[in-house]
Amino acid sequence: MSGNSIARPSRRRAKRTRAETKRLRRVSDAAIRRAAAADPDTFMPGAEWFARARIVMPEPKKLVTLRLDADVLDWFRHRGRGYQTRINAVLRGFVAAQRRAR
Repeated sequence: MSGNSIARPSRRRAKRTRAETKRLRRVSDAAIRRAAAADPDTFMPGAEWFARARIVMPEPKKLVTLRLDADVLDWFRHRGRGYQTRINAVLRGFVAAQRRAR
């Protein structure tokens, strides 16, 4: 990744060889579950987690018209789908930093 925290998604799916595709099709569900359980980054919620879980609806967005410099808009758009969400995330980060600075 190049110094920024927003990864650039691939424009094309990674091509797999036929051998890789065959190997992946032979992997059993049990093997996948074992691998997920062994991965320390895997979150597997239990009954206790579900008992405490609450549904939180996101705040509705407001529709606005915003004028941006062409190069700024192009930079976000060239990183693929969801560029408006990424612009919102950058602005949210800026607002949070300004609030902390007070």
